[in-house]
Amino acid sequence: MIGVFDSGIGGLTVVRALKEHLAEYDILYFGDTARTPYGTKSPETVIQYAIEDAEILLDRGARLLVVGCNTASSVATEVLRRRFDEPVFEVISPAVRMAVSQPRHKRVGIIGTRATVGSKVYENKIKALCPETEVYAAACPLLVPLVEEGWLKRPETRRIVKKYLHPLKLKQIDVLILGCTHYPLLKGIIQEKIGKRVKVIDSSEALACSVKEFLHDNPDIATSLKKESRCRFFVSDVTPHLQKLASSILKSTIRLEYVRL
Repeated sequence: MIGVFDSGIGGLTVVRALKEHLAEYDILYFGDTARTPYGTKSPETVIQYAIEDAEILLDRGARLLVVGCNTASSVATEVLRRRFDEPVFEVISPAVRMAVSQPRHKRVGIIGTRATVGSKVYENKIKALCPETEVYAAACPLLVPLVEEGWLKRPETRRIVKKYLHPLKLKQIDVLILGCTHYPLLKGIIQEKIGKRVKVIDSSEALACSVKEFLHDNPDIATSLKKESRCRFFVSDVTPHLQKLASSILKSTIRLEYVRL
């Protein structure tokens, strides 16, 4: 089974993309809804949470781990790879590769949590591939709570998105990376506010393509994963609101199962 974890339910955008590209595989999801958001936490805390999240999935049969959280990807990926034998995927590298593969990528913008932006992980990876690319980042700490509250179409959300994107718009960026798996749920508003000429990169989509390519190139691992098209969804806190929002993200009725931390 493919295991995916995130700080909340925003990582369901990764599940959605995986289901589109790898529909035959079983997927386990864990959303740490009791401790969201991770973007305001220290690196040490995020690393500890990521280890616990991974163990929850591995204990339930996951044999491939997907870190569906940009904050955890930025600070915890190497720790997870050293600690566990299973393949570990993160959302940052695939999005970076997709961004620099665009015909126009002289100016790349990134939006993410404070932790992700502060780590400069996107900037460092982009510069390693294309040193001449100019990189601009903006922390957007209010967007994750807005998504978790289901305020996807509220006028307040539109105004906040516009304010966060304004500095990047002034830089006349060519590409914008959505550096948080919650953000694809606001992609329509983000595209509108940043402008049609800017290519918006969905990190969830890029990640799903990366996992698909890996399994194609590693048939031994692919055959070890269950292929019954089943999905289970675990969370560390569950409310009727979260249940409704999770179902709306996946556009189907799903059941969130509570896991005590």
